[in-house]
Amino acid sequence: MLPSGSMAAALQFLQTLGALCALCGKSVSLVAKPMFNLSNRRALVTGGAGGIGQAVGAALARQGAAVALLDVDQTRVEAAAAALAENGATALALQADVSDGAAVAAAVQHMVAAWGGVDVLVNAAAVLSRAWFRELSVAEWERVLAINLSSVFHTCQAVLNHMVEQRHGRIINIASVAAKRGGGLLGSAAYATSKAGVIGLTKALAREFAPHGITANAICPGPIDTPLIATMSAEQRGRIFAMLPIQRLGSPAEVAAAVVYLASDEAAFVTGDVLDVDGGLTMD
Repeated sequence: MLPSGSMAAALQFLQTLGALCALCGKSVSLVAKPMFNLSNRRALVTGGAGGIGQAVGAALARQGAAVALLDVDQTRVEAAAAALAENGATALALQADVSDGAAVAAAVQHMVAAWGGVDVLVNAAAVLSRAWFRELSVAEWERVLAINLSSVFHTCQAVLNHMVEQRHGRIINIASVAAKRGGGLLGSAAYATSKAGVIGLTKALAREFAPHGITANAICPGPIDTPLIATMSAEQRGRIFAMLPIQRLGSPAEVAAAVVYLASDEAAFVTGDVLDVDGGLTMD
């Protein structure tokens, strides 16, 4: 507690500040603005029916955003959007294959028609591939790149004209530490390459669209407790734990918290960055 003299001086300062503001026709508020407030923001999340994407949708909704979830699985994405709505959020379910540019464009247009625009794009849709390079088929290579990398191209092309018109936008792409480590236990050459491409595309977008009030950042999750990790053997999971300074898997909610920050006004000066959420796996 302040000494009584200091308290009186503080009150006198506030009274003087209020009087000066009144003379200028200004008002002063001593109520703190909530941080990471996403009210009046419209967010699109790919891969929104499960895993990291679903956690991201829920986190954005808790901060006040209207959330459109996009996924190839119509039943699951409708259930995820319904769960958000049951908790009081404004939510929309969109079904599309993210590797199909025309389908993505149509889904974004549906969102824009419903809500008037898009403020936040989160690319979380992905598939994991663990085929070693000499066993990697052309079909598997093209499938992984189409879903993990070309999808980001499609969604960004579909939303950026709207964001440029608004002179505001947040693009947040979920990459992976596999992009930095060359795959290994966390994915094959195809997966690592696709996620490295996501980082490169993110930086290019950040540079090109910064003058339009649009930021673009990537998040590199480490081992996260999702269905993708659940497919690993107990031996593989044990080897992953041994590599982590924090001896546990991360949670989708911990990745989602990083997304909320990058989507917020508090991150307006952050662009072209790659944020690791990996339990210390890739620390320098």
